[in-house]
Amino acid sequence: MTITITAFERSPDRGRGLARDMRVRWALEEVGQPYDVRLVSFKTMREPAHLALQPFGQIPTYEEGDLALFESGAIVFHIGEHQAGLLPNDANARARALTWMFAALNTVEPPIFDRALVMILERDKPWYDHRLSALEDSIRKRLADLSHRLGDADWLDGAFSAGDLLMVSVLLRLKGSAILGEYPNLSAYVARGETRPAYKRAFAAQLAVFTAASAG
Repeated sequence: MTITITAFERSPDRGRGLARDMRVRWALEEVGQPYDVRLVSFKTMREPAHLALQPFGQIPTYEEGDLALFESGAIVFHIGEHQAGLLPNDANARARALTWMFAALNTVEPPIFDRALVMILERDKPWYDHRLSALEDSIRKRLADLSHRLGDADWLDGAFSAGDLLMVSVLLRLKGSAILGEYPNLSAYVARGETRPAYKRAFAAQLAVFTAASAG
């Protein structure tokens, strides 16, 4: 059965691999699963056909036969549940991988994503400096805890898993920032994720969409 995901027709991340379809592309590449991509515009994302798949008018969505999913974390989990390569076979290790998936999206990502939005949307506001400083303090607290837990290991819990895929995807939003640079083991962790062949294939596919849209 052909898998189809949705992605931005013209991504606001300018091809840097930060749009959330990247997580799904990466997961599918890790398990060796072919997929099709349906590109959507911001206008299309608010139309009934797309809202039937994604009630909040976002990307990505995932369609496989009569199954339709939304939310990148849920999609990555579904892929890991049905294809080998993202979740361990051992039940306890599998549960820990799921825990790290939740940690990436619920604990680590919120202040990082909010920081990105504030830097784009609130730079001219009188509260900008205070708001940014508060978010960066929160980010540093999360990164310090994560750095301590990772230590000198390659991955969060033994072998690479969907937990690492989502955590690296979240941390990539800080790539090149002074904040991530304060934690050398996390910088190296992100770099390891980027060197995975599946990541490289997913990144190239997403970048090709932006490049083609820019040339059009």
